[in-house]
Amino acid sequence: MVQVLLIALVAVLAGGLMYTMAAARVVKQYERGVVLRLGRLHDEVRFPGLTMIVPGVDRLRKVNMQIVTMPVPAQDGITRDNVTVRVDAVIYFKVVDAASAVIQVEDYRFAVSQMAQTSLRSIIGKSDLDDLLSDREKLNQGLELMIDSPAVGWGVQIDRVEIKDVSLPETMKRSMARQAEADRERRARVINADAELQASKKLAQAAQQMSTQPAALQLRLLQTVVAVAAEKNSTLVLPFPVELLRFLERAQQPQHAGTGGQRTAPEQPVRPADPSDAEPSGAEPSGPPPAGPSAGEPEPDGVPEFDPEPLPEFDPGKESGRSRSEPFTRH
Repeated sequence: MVQVLLIALVAVLAGGLMYTMAAARVVKQYERGVVLRLGRLHDEVRFPGLTMIVPGVDRLRKVNMQIVTMPVPAQDGITRDNVTVRVDAVIYFKVVDAASAVIQVEDYRFAVSQMAQTSLRSIIGKSDLDDLLSDREKLNQGLELMIDSPAVGWGVQIDRVEIKDVSLPETMKRSMARQAEADRERRARVINADAELQASKKLAQAAQQMSTQPAALQLRLLQTVVAVAAEKNSTLVLPFPVELLRFLERAQQPQHAGTGGQRTAPEQPVRPADPSDAEPSGAEPSGPPPAGPSAGEPEPDGVPEFDPEPLPEFDPGKESGRSRSEPFTRH
């Protein structure tokens, strides 16, 4: 009798252990359990941990509550300005209602993927090429709203949508490259012109300042020579500006200050008087006779007397067509 009871007890324990093993389920921390009892949704959603179901009656489906990263296949489309592009994206979503994700849609992952592809093609047709390339944040928000509207009824929340890449035809790439190059060239020319304008203004101010102090020009000349000599060249070019000549000329002007800046005519030499022109015929000479031979007597050694005429004084300024008081000018 005792042996029979013992066998029955062991059988009950074995049956209970088998039932427990068949009814026990473990729900992970990032999962939620949805129980279908005889095909109907059980009100209670099983939370993480050890849970029990009725074997053969209940069916437990586990739903992942983690954020899912799903790539959206590249879609070909034509933008609003008639440019053919190929755009792909990536979508981040998660399940917020496990019961709706199981009951309302057959496969929520496939549904979200198809909805993302159709929304991406729709957003391509409504946008310009410039918006796809530069204003992606606005397109991402519009794409997120288009996908999130039907996904709310599936118990899925769209966390983020990002346009990953925009592929353009080769002809469009070359056109955009030429446009960008032309724009950069235009900006470079404007910057160079602005720099030349500023430099010319500064040079004009420097020239005005140096004109008041002629010694500054010599100092600048010495600085230029030092800069050229620092390059260790075999040939040294020494500039000689015209302003330095003007400086030297102005230094000599006080010598002619008494004449009022004008040169007086040179004194004409006095020529000796001709006896035939000095006294008329029939008149007696008033002075003593000349010391030389008389007019009727021949010249000694047959050489006539030569009266040299003095040359006029040489004036370099007169030869060049200007007076010494006039400054040098560059032609």
